[in-house]
Amino acid sequence: MHLEIVSPEATLFSGDVTSVTVPGVNGEFQVLDNHAPIVSLLQQGNVKIGGEVNLSEEYALKFIKSADGKMALPISSGTMEMRDNKVIVLVD
Repeated sequence: MHLEIVSPEATLFSGDVTSVTVPGVNGEFQVLDNHAPIVSLLQQGNVKIGGEVNLSEEYALKFIKSADGKMALPISSGTMEMRDNKVIVLVD
């Protein structure tokens, strides 16, 4: 599936991934390939990306490596949408 992580300043990541874990307002949840359409508000936490992640040098310092070995982006809030095997995460 394709993932885009967009902040007010720029697109921080765009690429194909195997999973995305987000901090939903009702708890953390994971989205996998061909997941049903969903829209969710996000709270403070980490957006974790599963799969081969190639970050641009410009934004690589915004990401951390999580305890489970995935690349993660700390966020304060946001929104995510999954539709047609494309995930868009808008972050603050």
